[in-house]
Amino acid sequence: MNERRARVASLDVMRGLVMVVMALDHVRDFWSSAQIDPTDAAHTTPALFATRWVTHLCAPWFMLLAGAGAYLAHRDRTAQTRFLVTRGVWLIVLELTIVKLCWEGPDTSWTWFRLLVLWALGVSMIALAALQRLPMKALIALAVAMIVGHDLLDRIDPDALGPFAGAWRVLHVPGPLGARPGEGLGGFVLYPLVPWIGVMALGYAFGAWVETPALRDDPRRRSRTFAVAGAAMLALFVAIRAFDVYGDPSPWSHQATAARTVMSFLELSKYPPSLDYLLATIGVGLLVLAALEHLRDPIAQVLRVYGRVPLFYYVLHLFVIATSALIGFVVSTGAWPDHASHSGWGYDLPVVYLVWALVVIALYVPCRWFAGVKQRRRDWWLGYL
Repeated sequence: MNERRARVASLDVMRGLVMVVMALDHVRDFWSSAQIDPTDAAHTTPALFATRWVTHLCAPWFMLLAGAGAYLAHRDRTAQTRFLVTRGVWLIVLELTIVKLCWEGPDTSWTWFRLLVLWALGVSMIALAALQRLPMKALIALAVAMIVGHDLLDRIDPDALGPFAGAWRVLHVPGPLGARPGEGLGGFVLYPLVPWIGVMALGYAFGAWVETPALRDDPRRRSRTFAVAGAAMLALFVAIRAFDVYGDPSPWSHQATAARTVMSFLELSKYPPSLDYLLATIGVGLLVLAALEHLRDPIAQVLRVYGRVPLFYYVLHLFVIATSALIGFVVSTGAWPDHASHSGWGYDLPVVYLVWALVVIALYVPCRWFAGVKQRRRDWWLGYL
């Protein structure tokens, strides 16, 4: 039992690390003065590129760990289905209400919505409620088919599908839905569902894998296995990306300097996540997870606190970042922000990193308090936070 708790704890540490890194990306969104695409190899800086690229780990590992957590919860099939469906719906509701308000601030429009990561996470959970009923081999085959094969669909233009254009944007191609902003009910799909559903299903299988006796009972073997799997995925990524025939719709190219060429090689498509993107991010994540198996307190304990309350942390960190940026803008400019005036406001990366550190530190006490509440109590609603 102690070894099992250590295994679950290591996944909590990984989840906590993902939450901390995610906050860096969101602080950059609100506080950075950069007016360039941070992953545009031809124009970005190495520091800005690295700051953005490392946060690419977050969304895939959100999905993987959510799927793994569903398996490791060991609910009976009926309870599992009910939980996945209701939690998935709850995440979608949060995306369209509280999270939307955090991103858009006081000028929020309630007729135009962006479908972001919680939307994809929620729908993927609802899909997993059905997929979990498949035999494990069939579930893995479907997940791999979605992850490996979806780039074959990249050339399908939604506008060529007539009345099905909106459905295709929901499934595979980012783009607008419904009316334009200010002209009626509409929105923008930033996180199409394919292959995110496959990534969560793969996470469910990952949960089954780490619970096999060979891995569950031997932390050192578990670490070695994660490291080998991560290295294999990265080697496959490098090989596929080098040939550049399949795996990502954006080809890489030789740039003016070696550093920019490397950035071009690593400039991968996230919306939707390409095969190359998922190989690189999941591969790096497995290497990180292998290292976390050896991480000891107090750092592990701090990360574990964040990892035990991921949704609470997510909503709270967005509120703190958005509110601090609003106050910072008003104090520094003496004006109330709108879309035009806020464009270009912000600071260079050192300030962004300082704000990130302060935000993460500030969240520790409320997260530790709420983790304690969840440990002491068994109220049903706590499972949704």
